[in-house]
Amino acid sequence: MKRNPVQIIVFLLILSSCTGTSESQQASEQQTDPSNDMPFKVEILDERALEIIDKNAEFKVLASGFTWTEGPLWVEEGNFLLFSDIPNNKVYKLDENNNTTTFITPSGYTGLGSYGSEPGSNALLLNNEGELILMQHGDRRVARMNATFDNPQSDFSTVVDNYEGQRFNSPNDGVFDQSGNLYFTDPPYGLPGKMEDSRKELSFQGVYCQLASGELVLIDSLSRPNGVTLSTDQKRLYVAVSDPGHAVWYQYDVVSPGQLNNKQVFYDATQLVGQEGQQGLPDGMKMHSKGFLIASGPGGVWVFNLEGKPVARIYTGQLTSNCALSTDEKRLFLTADDYILEVALK
Repeated sequence: MKRNPVQIIVFLLILSSCTGTSESQQASEQQTDPSNDMPFKVEILDERALEIIDKNAEFKVLASGFTWTEGPLWVEEGNFLLFSDIPNNKVYKLDENNNTTTFITPSGYTGLGSYGSEPGSNALLLNNEGELILMQHGDRRVARMNATFDNPQSDFSTVVDNYEGQRFNSPNDGVFDQSGNLYFTDPPYGLPGKMEDSRKELSFQGVYCQLASGELVLIDSLSRPNGVTLSTDQKRLYVAVSDPGHAVWYQYDVVSPGQLNNKQVFYDATQLVGQEGQQGLPDGMKMHSKGFLIASGPGGVWVFNLEGKPVARIYTGQLTSNCALSTDEKRLFLTADDYILEVALK
């Protein structure tokens, strides 16, 4: 089989890796196209993008050989990256020397036996107390790790696991605001039978806000809600929809915690779905402090200004699920299929 350029880089650099055991899946339930020969490149669409990225930005493959990577989280205190391997039910740690070790397992399904093809944790977050919060597919909850980062354990407490007495589908992505209110999405991707799973208790896929007071607010229901983030001023919420028939990013105005209005399509990429070199769907995203939304989507990663205009695209040649920024915003980490990638920012 002909290998794409990212794979060639991996073998040339002889990177350390760990072995996956099952077929990789993307949230859209699409598979990687092995014939895709798209080289890595940065395309500048608007000069404003040059505030944070150059067209010749340095690109690195940090690790490979997983199954389906997601949920990257940069931990400044310790100078390491955490990320989920959903099919393998693990969270890995990538240290400053690019050494990869298992951080915790199990990470998302703590029951007995097997639980579908995507049982593990998805998004990894830090709450305002610096504790690790996990979106757990298999246990169908938002959970907190009851251990320190120096001595991690698969010991969890439930933050929230149901809406009005009905269990969540599989919490996917989330973001905390400055006051500790948690916005998160709940698509069906972690259920063994996805949308048709007999264990599905909710008739919809929700976007929620778990208020710091403990109250859970349903914000919206979408066909396939996925990535979620806030603007730097906390006045807008952005939600990705990984629906091949409606591949969009939405924006909402935040009136107060959990109270949103003025829902609008931020950007519609539906016309690109299925085109050569445009693998993937709207997925995870992060907000840069300079006011740029960095979002995984068709082809790799998109960089938007806050008016919803694409100002740059990063083509990875892989299904790209999510991204994370280092604290100084000089490094952009990408979870792309079975890889951990890094792109240098300004």
